[in-house]
Amino acid sequence: MAKCLKVGDRVKVIAGDHKGTVASIVKVDREAGKAMLKDIEVRERHIRATQYNPKGGKKSVHAGIDFSNLKKEDK
Repeated sequence: MAKCLKVGDRVKVIAGDHKGTVASIVKVDREAGKAMLKDIEVRERHIRATQYNPKGGKKSVHAGIDFSNLKKEDK
């Protein structure tokens, strides 16, 4: 069921804070069993200043939603 989810599919969140939200999948992490949805669960991560990134700063990162909390939307 959830194994057939792939990038570009429209899914509905059926559990959790974003219950009822419909969005498309941007990225899939099959090893962790999570899907990253467009504009949902995007968090800011602080980046330490390094030789390659002297300023440091912030970076937006998707926090995935578990496959078990998603339902594929019919077209």
